[in-house]
Amino acid sequence: MSDDTTVDSLHVSQWVDADAAEVYAFAADPANLPRWAAGLADPKLAAVEVEFAAPNEFGVLDHLVTLPSGERFFNPMRVIPAGLDEPGCEVVFTLRRLSGVTDEEFDADAAAVATDLATLRSLVERPD
Repeated sequence: MSDDTTVDSLHVSQWVDADAAEVYAFAADPANLPRWAAGLADPKLAAVEVEFAAPNEFGVLDHLVTLPSGERFFNPMRVIPAGLDEPGCEVVFTLRRLSGVTDEEFDADAAAVATDLATLRSLVERPD
């Protein structure tokens, strides 16, 4: 995002060659978060609370992150099946630009999310 356009949100996605329900179940389990969400694996963030949307059949993984300071962030996320009876799915995380975030910081956040989604993929895909 090197132009002067202000972006309010950016959809970062990763294709996963695994069953959407399995990907959803793995990603929705808070015990797995440190395995694929690097920012939440930091021991200094042990007091961070993550609250997911209620379990659902639509792949909605929206979650609310509450920092020890009480500051809260809403993160929209979805696991989207390839189609009816089609293998694979797409995981989409909507990155929201917070007030005062520079283009460079936003790009770094997007790169971190992309890395997290790639890690998630590597954990749930089964080798052929």
